[in-house]
Amino acid sequence: MRLYAKLAEASKYLALTGICVLAFSIRLFSIIKYESVIHEFDPYFNYRVTQFLTKEGFYEMWNWFDDRTWYPLGRVIGGTVYPGLIFTAGTIYRILHFFHIPIHVQEVCVLTAPLFSAFCALACYGLVTQARSPGAGLLAAFFVAVVPSYISRSVAGSFDNEGVAIFALVNVFYWFVKTVNTGKLTDSVILVASYGYMVMSWGGYSFIINLLPLYCLACIFFGRLNGRLYVAFAPLIAIGTAISCSVPVVGFNAVLMSEHFGAFLAFVVLHLALLVAYVRRMLPPKQFLLLAGGVLTAAGAVGALVLSAVVAYVAKSPTLGWTGRSMTLLDPTYASRFVPIIASVSEHQPPQWSSYIMDLHVLIMLAPAGILACFHRLTDASLFLVLYGLTAVYFSGVMIRLMLVLAPAVCCLGAVALSDLMYVLCGSLRSWKPPSVFPTAIETASPSDGAVAAVAAPGGGSPGKEVAAAPAEEATPSKKKSRSKSSSSSSKSGSSSSASKLYALPVVVCVALLGLVMTVLSLYVVHCIHASADMYSSPSIVLQSPRQGGGYYVFDDFREAYAWLRHNTHPDAKVASWWDYGYQTTAMANRTVIVDNNTWNTSHIATVGRAMSSGEAKAWAIYRSLDVEYVFVVFGGLVGYPSDDINKFLWMVRIGGGVYPEIKEPDYLTPDGDYRVDARGTKTMLNSLMYKLSYYGFADESQMSTGQRGVDRVRGYPIGKLNVKLNYFEEVFTSQHWMMRIYRVRDRPLRDPTPRAGKKGKAAASRRA
Repeated sequence: MRLYAKLAEASKYLALTGICVLAFSIRLFSIIKYESVIHEFDPYFNYRVTQFLTKEGFYEMWNWFDDRTWYPLGRVIGGTVYPGLIFTAGTIYRILHFFHIPIHVQEVCVLTAPLFSAFCALACYGLVTQARSPGAGLLAAFFVAVVPSYISRSVAGSFDNEGVAIFALVNVFYWFVKTVNTGKLTDSVILVASYGYMVMSWGGYSFIINLLPLYCLACIFFGRLNGRLYVAFAPLIAIGTAISCSVPVVGFNAVLMSEHFGAFLAFVVLHLALLVAYVRRMLPPKQFLLLAGGVLTAAGAVGALVLSAVVAYVAKSPTLGWTGRSMTLLDPTYASRFVPIIASVSEHQPPQWSSYIMDLHVLIMLAPAGILACFHRLTDASLFLVLYGLTAVYFSGVMIRLMLVLAPAVCCLGAVALSDLMYVLCGSLRSWKPPSVFPTAIETASPSDGAVAAVAAPGGGSPGKEVAAAPAEEATPSKKKSRSKSSSSSSKSGSSSSASKLYALPVVVCVALLGLVMTVLSLYVVHCIHASADMYSSPSIVLQSPRQGGGYYVFDDFREAYAWLRHNTHPDAKVASWWDYGYQTTAMANRTVIVDNNTWNTSHIATVGRAMSSGEAKAWAIYRSLDVEYVFVVFGGLVGYPSDDINKFLWMVRIGGGVYPEIKEPDYLTPDGDYRVDARGTKTMLNSLMYKLSYYGFADESQMSTGQRGVDRVRGYPIGKLNVKLNYFEEVFTSQHWMMRIYRVRDRPLRDPTPRAGKKGKAAASRRA
């Protein structure tokens, strides 16, 4: 038995090692297919700050005032960034160089997310092991290691906060459940430290600080209150809130915002519930009722005063103390009505049903069964898994970005369901005994003996010892009496064996279901590999298109344009673009930008939107007031790139119109309410700066490239104005595939665009006056 236990333990650790290797390696397709490069937009800011950290040190980074962003305002980096990811990558870089491993900081940033995906698999294993069993934990680790939803934000090069935050999220849940199970103060200390790391890593810590109070209140309501829950929850709220306040980007929002009030309410209710339980144990029932009446009256009065103060404080805020993103989670229509800059982000849109199938695959069918299995054997830990799954499902339905929060929950619940199913199937196969080849005394018994055996083993079970004992009991009554005495002592074991027989399945059914499970798991692995290799490994900065004769055609226009800006403009030049490209411009071109992806100043972004929505002369005046020297737009009409600025233009209009009333969205739409850039487009649209910068010289280029003059391949029709002229801006660079177009803001117009007849009329009027 000891050898068997050691082999089982070694097999478990070997399986965990293989799962970690799988989680890391499946995220390396982006390096294999492309190169080691930072992906998307936000990761470029994190990479730039990590570079600064490794060169200048911790305190210099913490006090860094970045004057190359949000010109002329600038940005205090230490007070506006979640530093967990940056500190983690910087620490890994320093450790590697301490051991004389010469690796560039970019490679550390590229591989940080795959590394922490392996850690997340281990955290899921620990969580489900605490809630169910080690077997279910191994399945949960396997599922989360390859689930596409998590892969989408943790591939090599995805140096974003979620790369470490999902691990931090599951790690907090693991230590919380473990503390609830053990009640150890050591586990509670590690839990608080894990929560502090989560607060430093991602704004999604608010999900934790609302889920754990909900779980605490549920335990109180269902009569599961105990001292272990207090050890797990109370230090987390008290010390964890203090840690949150020490993170500059959070600050006193940890105690002033409505997102955290639920935690304080649960904290108070927990202490009151424990106090009531203690007093009930110490006093007789009558005295307890008298004391409870007085205490409840006083507590009601104090509670009413506190509630009135909280309501008065919250009522001062237009959003009742909630942030814009939190209000969007509570009211999915809030962002589209009041904060268009939040609604303009694609990952803030509600997901489609196909997204669940694509990102979760078979787990969407296993998760509901996992919830039922948790209720079937309800414990404190399984109750937490149920609440985690239900809340994550709701939030993922509001915002597609929160599919990341749902993925670990679905993996854990699916692992519980599949583990229970495998337990039944394997238990049924172990209890099955193959028929004997040679006849035995049982098979040659008389028919009457067979009848007795049938009565002794109902349901077609294996008669075994009952059949052999029946004739002996009839021949010797003394043995029958002794057997009747021993039957009472074995009643408990008999009841347990009969209970296990209730779940016994025929061998054919077990084998068929096991084959089905293995087939589904194989399809799940194939689907995850496909999603990682073909869907989520493509960096937005480098694009590929398949050739007709095989191979791929690479579009590297973004890096080509940023390199041009870096090498052909003055180091202090100011560059304007839509906020999506601010981080990339600062990191790759090393030039000062007007706005970037931080989106903390809506009015500044609205000013850029106003310039892009206005006519050329007005836009020129706006950019000159901001000292802008270069403006660039992203255009996909020549090669068919759909994520260009023309398709984003209505968001520029909406955001600009939210601050500047002269910009009205209906002015850019046809009478039918359509957004078009062809001959049916409105005059305001065709005269806007965005239209002119995108389609300047496009008619001639499309004629030479595709043979179709002025046909936009994204919109699918000819543009409305072919002969676009610029008087206030000068084209200085257009990338190879026309995806990036850079213009210089002229010091003065090329010529006075006022018609000569108009000038004569004004001069005559002035002479008459």
